[in-house]
Amino acid sequence: MSEKRMFWRGVWGYLPAQIVQGVVGFLTIVVFTRLLSPDDFGHYALAFSVTTLVHTATFTWLEASMARFWAAERTPEGLAAHFASLYRTSFALIAVFIPVAAVAVWLLPLTPGLKLAVAFGLAGAPVRNLAKLAQERYRAAGEVSRAAAVDMGVAILGFLVGAGFALAGAGAASPLVGLAIAPLFALPFILPGEVRQSKGGTVDRERLKAYAAYGYPIAASLTLAVVLASTDRFLLAAFMDAAAVGAYHASYSLANRTLDVMFIWLGAAGAPAMVMALERGGREALRQTALEQGSTLILIGLPAAVGLALVARPMAELMIGENLRAAAALVTPWIAASAFLSGMIAYYFGFGFTLGKKTALLLVTMAIPAVSNVVLNLILIPRLGVVGAAVSTAASFAIGLVACLVISRRAIALPIPWESLIRCGLAAGAMALVVVRLPPLGGFVELLVDAGVGALVYAAAALTLNAAGVRDVLKRLIASGRSVAA
Repeated sequence: MSEKRMFWRGVWGYLPAQIVQGVVGFLTIVVFTRLLSPDDFGHYALAFSVTTLVHTATFTWLEASMARFWAAERTPEGLAAHFASLYRTSFALIAVFIPVAAVAVWLLPLTPGLKLAVAFGLAGAPVRNLAKLAQERYRAAGEVSRAAAVDMGVAILGFLVGAGFALAGAGAASPLVGLAIAPLFALPFILPGEVRQSKGGTVDRERLKAYAAYGYPIAASLTLAVVLASTDRFLLAAFMDAAAVGAYHASYSLANRTLDVMFIWLGAAGAPAMVMALERGGREALRQTALEQGSTLILIGLPAAVGLALVARPMAELMIGENLRAAAALVTPWIAASAFLSGMIAYYFGFGFTLGKKTALLLVTMAIPAVSNVVLNLILIPRLGVVGAAVSTAASFAIGLVACLVISRRAIALPIPWESLIRCGLAAGAMALVVVRLPPLGGFVELLVDAGVGALVYAAAALTLNAAGVRDVLKRLIASGRSVAA
């Protein structure tokens, strides 16, 4: 399978899963901002940040190694050793992680509700790791339907279980109970087949050293990314209260999740294709594949970010509980900008470090915006509250993007799709000029009108300008359809 075909097969194959993820993400905000009190929603946000941080620091290096080194294996013996090394190490880590996490939660000086939420969040980390290992292998192998099925099943079940516990009065822990239980139901269907692939293989210490040298810097850099994305919540809790954290997290989830779903969708298809391009076609094949993928990210991600900023108020009125929506509307435009910058770093420019196997540089790259975010939050939150947190995050990701572009020259610097950026920017600007002149109808009607008109204007402008080659792609699809019909 060619790298281009692999990319576009992944794009269309992962689309249903990302639609489900997007719908579940929106429903999570709609439901839990209404079923939970502002304080409980704030405690959930803090517990979710802690859980994500711990999972990333502990298990992500194994998941990253599964994705990167699978394609390089050429023999059955090598694959068996690859699976044995990763899965047996994962089981050993889990055996240590569970008692250590239990003792840590017991000793932490937290309120009962927050302690319970953190406990359920950490309890689900080992299960999510095993499911994630399988998903990364599916993606690396181009098994799109299997990876997408796991995504959709876990997302839907996790939301339903969490909502059920919220209705039963479980409070801040409710969403995290769902996140812990859902992947547990998936494991019987995916884990036995994956573990069987390690049959005959042994744990190879040299492999593990290579995996650790590659994966730990990625885990550390992603940990810094989590710190970058969650420092504001802890500082808001310190300077203000849990309700302020809840309002900020509701807006952050609404805007960031929308963009994140798009970037994860395209990144899930693009990452394996770029690995294959580099491994089998060299730097020139990688450059061509990367340019197409970067242009596609901008074509879809940039108007989504601008559109979110334009509909911040009606979207907050529709989707966020009344006690949280005013603050959420104020910070959504800043979070939309943060999400776009973060997506370009994580799913495009930052991938040059993993392709070049110089992941230690990725750690340096992420340290720069992480430190900037702490400093800016300390300065701006006391002055501007939740808006200060949002401005700090956007500015920090902008600093991070510049750092990534500069430092990636020492690894594999992916090309900047300047032409696509300019043309998509012009199309997004035309969309903004039209949408800001529409009447403020309020609520669902305004959101529907603004989104519909904005999408039509952007599509027309993008086709006229041939932004990211979209007109050329459309012509190829039409020609292909005619040939099939003939």
